[in-house]
Order: sequence, then C-alpha cells, then structure tokens
Amino acid sequence: MKDDITICGQAHQDTAHDSASKHVTGRAEYTDDLNEPYGLIHAYLGLSQCAHGTITDMDFSETLAHPGVIGVLTAKDIPGINDVSANGKKDDPIFAENTVLFWGQPVFAVIAETRDQARRAAHKARISYDALPHALDPIAARDAGMGYVTEPLTLRRGDADQGMAAAPRRISGRFEIGGQDHFYLEGQIAMAVPGEDDDMTINVSTQHPSEVQHMVAHALQAPSSAIVVNVRRMGGGFGGKETQMNLFACVAAIAAKRWKRAVKIRPDRDDDMIATGKRHDFVVDYEIGFDDAGKIRAVQGDWYARCGFSSDLSGPVTDRALFHADNAYFYPDVRVSSHPMKTNTVSNTAFRGFGGPQGVIVAERMIEEIAYALGRDPLEIRRANLYENGQLTPYHQSVDDQILPRILDELEASSDYQARRQAVLDWNAKRGVIRKGIALTPVKFGISFTATWFNQAGALIHIYSDGSIALNHGGTEMGQGLNIKVAQVVAEAFQCDISRIKITKTTTEKVPNSSATAASSGTDLNGMAALDAANQIKARLVEFVAERWQVTPDAVSFVPGNIMAGDTAIPFTEVIAAAYMARVHLSAAGHYKTPKIHWDRSTGRGRPFYYYAYGAAVSEVSVDTLTGEYIIDRTDVLHDVGRSLNPAIDKGQVEGAFVQGAGWLTTEELWWDDKGRLRTHAPSTYKVPLASDRPRIFNVTLADWSVAAERTIKRSKAVGEPPFMLGISVFEAINMAVASMCDYREPARIDAPATPERVLMAVDRLRG
Repeated sequence: MKDDITICGQAHQDTAHDSASKHVTGRAEYTDDLNEPYGLIHAYLGLSQCAHGTITDMDFSETLAHPGVIGVLTAKDIPGINDVSANGKKDDPIFAENTVLFWGQPVFAVIAETRDQARRAAHKARISYDALPHALDPIAARDAGMGYVTEPLTLRRGDADQGMAAAPRRISGRFEIGGQDHFYLEGQIAMAVPGEDDDMTINVSTQHPSEVQHMVAHALQAPSSAIVVNVRRMGGGFGGKETQMNLFACVAAIAAKRWKRAVKIRPDRDDDMIATGKRHDFVVDYEIGFDDAGKIRAVQGDWYARCGFSSDLSGPVTDRALFHADNAYFYPDVRVSSHPMKTNTVSNTAFRGFGGPQGVIVAERMIEEIAYALGRDPLEIRRANLYENGQLTPYHQSVDDQILPRILDELEASSDYQARRQAVLDWNAKRGVIRKGIALTPVKFGISFTATWFNQAGALIHIYSDGSIALNHGGTEMGQGLNIKVAQVVAEAFQCDISRIKITKTTTEKVPNSSATAASSGTDLNGMAALDAANQIKARLVEFVAERWQVTPDAVSFVPGNIMAGDTAIPFTEVIAAAYMARVHLSAAGHYKTPKIHWDRSTGRGRPFYYYAYGAAVSEVSVDTLTGEYIIDRTDVLHDVGRSLNPAIDKGQVEGAFVQGAGWLTTEELWWDDKGRLRTHAPSTYKVPLASDRPRIFNVTLADWSVAAERTIKRSKAVGEPPFMLGISVFEAINMAVASMCDYREPARIDAPATPERVLMAVDRLRG
C-alpha cells in the first residue's frame, strides 16, 4: 500500500462508487456469481393456479419421475414454523397448506440436480382445487367484507367535520393510484450451504440480513446464532428485497438441511413478478374545504389499499401514506384514515417511499382541484398552504426546519417557470394536436423508521498492523452508494486515503440484529455507527501517542496521512505498527440509535421522524391528443440533501429516483384478469421507463446551502426516497396539458398511472 500523500474520498467530496468499475465491466460478483460448492442442487417453486381455493389433491408422480429430480418439498416437510411474516402475525406461509389465497402462491418446491430440471419438473405437478370467491381490488374487498390484514389508523387534529362545514368551498373526489413492480435487475436468489450441527450459511440478495437469519432459524427450528447470512451486494432492491427474500432463503435452507447439500434457488422473471409483492395501489376518497384565497380549511380522506393476502408490511406502509397525506401543506382541521384491505392477490410490500408517495400525490391532487376551481396557477395555491415553522402535522409533530420557500423561489427563478408557463398557455391557445403542460411540485419527506426500534445500527472496524482498515456495518449495498459513503466517514475520521479502507460484505457474523437498509436511513444509521467505532479507536490511539511521544492528549491530532504529537508528524502506518507492538486494541464495535423520536400509534401522536428532507421539481411535457402519448420535454430539480457526503452519488440518486417516480405514474401498469392472474409479469407487458423516456433536458441541482438542523452524520440528509416523489411533477404537467382541452375549466382527474390509454380517454371526455 502506498503511503498517504493526498487525502482522497473523505466526506463531502465527489467520490466514485466503490464498485462502479466492476458494475460496468461485469466484474461485480452477485449471489449467482459465487463459486458453487461441490454437489450443489437446485430448487424451483411450484405456484398455485387459483386465486382462492381449497387444495383437494396434490399429484407429484410426473414431477418425481422427471430426470434429475431429487424430491419435492411441501408444508409438511418444514421442520419448524411454516411462516415468513415480518411482523409476527404468522399469516404468510412458506408453502400453502390447505388453502391458497392468490394466483401464484407457492405451494411446493422441486429439488433437482440442475435448475432447468427443477423448473421443468415443477410444471408437471397436478394440483386440484375447490375454487372459492375472490376479491382483487380494495373496493371489491371492502364490499365483500374481506376485512383488514392489519389494524387501520386514523390521524386527526382539530375538528375536520366542523372545519369542513365552515369552509366557503368544498370539493370531494376519488383517486385511483396504481402499484408498481420493483423490477430489480438482479432477481430474487438465495444459496444455502449446510454445516455441522444446526449451522447454515445463506448467501442471499436481501436488504435485511438479520430478518432472513431469524426466518431461516424459525423454519429450521435452530437458534439464530447457527445461521449466517451474507450479502456482498444486490443488483437493486427498492424495498422488494426487504421481506420478500425470506421465502427464497427459507426454501433453500430447508432443502439444504434435508438433503445435506448446498441448494440454490432463482426464479424466472415471470415467476418472480407473480409470486412477490409490489407497491401498494390505493383508492382514495378525499374531501377538501377551502376559501376564496385558496387556503385549505379542512381535509378528510380514506385510503383504501390493496394489501394482498397477508399483512407483510402493509401496516407501516399504510401508516406512512397518512403521514404524508399533507405533503408540504398545513391542514388546520384534518382527519385521514387508512384501510389496509385483504385481497386475493400477492401480499404487497415495501417500495421506495414506503407509502409516502401515495399520500403525497393525493395532497397534490387536492391542490390541483383548488387551483382549477379558482382559476389560479397551482403554484400559487401550493405557496399559500406551505407549512410555517411551529405548525403541527396531522400526527402532531412540529415542523421546525422548513426550507421549501427558499427552494421554490430558487427553482422558480432558475427554471424560468413563469415565462415558460405563459408560453405553455399561449401554445395551448392555438388548439393544436400537441398540447403542453408544466407543473412545479414540492416534497416534504420524513426520515426515520416509523417502527422506532429499527432506528439503530452497528458497525465493526479493524485496523491491521500494516495500517489497512476493514470496515463492516449492518447496512446492505444495492447500488445506492451506501458503502462508499460510510467509508468516506471513516476515512475522514482517521484522515487517511480511502484506498486504505476495505469495505467487507454485510454478514450477521460481524454485526448482529441489524435493521433493514430501508427508509432512506442507511447512511444516517450506519454512518453514525461506523463513526462511533472509529472514535473509540481514535481515543485509544490518542492516549497511546500522548504517552509514547510525551505530549498531552489535547496536543494529539489527526491530519492527512499523519498523526500529530505536538509539532511532530508521525505517519499513520508508523503509529499503527507501534500501537500494535504496545498491545493497543485496534478494533471496535460501534452503535447508534436515532435520538428524539417517539411514536404512539394508539393515539396517533408523536415524533416519528428525526427530520424532514425537502425538494421540488418543474416538469414540462408534450401530449399528443390523438394517441395519448407524451414526452417529458424538460425537468429541473432542486433537492435538499443537507451537507452532502458525496454530491456525485447523491445527484445520481436524485436522478434515478425521479425517473423511477415518473415511471410509476406514467408507463408502469399492473393488471390482473378476472381470474386473479397477473398479466403484466414480464418486460413484454410491464413497461419500465427506458433511456428514451427520461426528460429531454434534465437539470438536477443539490441545495448546497442546506445543512441538516439535527445532528445527522456530518449534517447530511437522506436521499434515497424523497426525490422519488418529484416525479409527481410529470403527472401534474400531463394533467394540465389534458385540461387545456376544456380551457382549464376543470382538472383532468386522470388516475395513475397516466398511460396513453387513460390520457386519451381523458382527452375525449374533456373535449366532449
């Protein structure tokens, strides 16, 4: 290793992703790239062909006769608990037993010498069902009396009924909001390797190694200490690998335990999409009361969610939808309720934003309703209703770090919004086939897990006698740049070159009881834990240097490549070598828990979020009113990430989140037929955004003047989820373009996603 001369990659610097070159050259190793143990066999899932029914017979004779087949696993072959529910409700079986609850539910797994043999044999099984009634969408489930998968929530402040009655103007409506498939590039995959006694090692693509550890332990009737879960990197997650990976890890582990051979399971993309959960789609009934100035007086709303057959994470997801039902706006009197409906569909799960986008977009729909009713620019209505510091949210948390007025001012000016809006109005006045729209939308997003106990993290740092550093933490890398950011924090702490730091795989052997890498909190939590570990080692080094070089501890400092003992600069490597010889402990386990947060769900009050992240986007679109097709002409973004740890990484996160958010609201549509079969289960039928769908002009700027008000890691702010909601600006701009068909007398009220078909139907409706 070269001596430190220049310091590269410390906090607040543009630093390349640690695996960037490996990603683009194909050298990055994912779970499927790991060297396979001798004797590896393969598992493949058999999925139900009934949306709801009683299993009357299972015939595996043809399956077992298929070449290479070793055996079949069903529920009766599970040595422990047949459940992978993330919340302890025991409502999410590994394999269905007597009843299937959605089309595509795992019923069995085939184990064979090759993956192809297991896959082909799985299709030869004959499962018979007595069909039962099924309900696929939340309103149908409500009307059929299906009930909730988990407890609903109501947030209230003031008197919504009285405020609504006193409001000079009132509007009510219904908004249908579609779901979204994660479409991670690397699909679900797990490889289990059995050891002696109860030992089992799982290599898996998961955002939550500790949860996989516990689920496998329960399925095998083994202690968690016997299960090791390893994650080097994921090829994308977006929430789809927070709980959904539990099933695949358990199936591989059960088979490995039974046949005492390593087992790998990797479904086809079709089966992956059919058998795993999505973003929750919602049907929202809302009512707003407002005055002639556009100020909101009262809001009432009911969020009906398609949750699927089990609870999974639907409780916290639907809670967060309510937490963000206000987006950036103060509601003087408010009552909003969640309805987590049980449906005969796959159990929906975490997805970037975790319910927040489905709350934010309703707030923007209500702003749009007010603006059109008053004949005003929606931006005026947004400004009029922004939170002021000291005002309380519907969950009674005070907003004390409001910076949206400055963000809106700067973005309005830098994007030339007013002149461009007038140009759009002038263009549409010509009544041509191509109509344009422009919208500026803000976001206020709360950062922290609403499950308070998840707001903790651990890290482990070793400094070896040659001065090299091994860094491990409980977070998982899925391409978002978590590892490089945490390494930058450690490099700055020791004032060493980042090349000195080896980022090791996430493993439950090193950091126990880790939280999921989710809720945009990966860097906040794991960065702080790593800094705690670094500071412990630094304190020991300060004590050692002070004694060895005969100076006071306050005369010891870390400078680039060296440690100062008074006026004497000692190379970092020399100090480490000497400290080792002096038997100084050069390892530390760090821990962090987020302060100040608390939440009482029973009362709907508390401080669930440590701070808020803010941002805004202006998008301009062109819509073809003969086909319903559209393009995004230009998008300008100004986003708040506090004092960025790595501006290049953060800018990339903003860009990616925006495009993914726009895709959710435009091209990505989930569709089930009347039998309960998901028909959009492959790239041929499910349309993720392409490179050609990005804005033709895409200007992304970070608010470099912003500094987190709370003591976050280096005063940075989370970036993973908040910019996802900036894609709403595209949806709002499309609605404006379509509303021009009736001279803006009423809003377009397009349901999401705004597919060309829906746009065309809205055009025809408003033209008529």
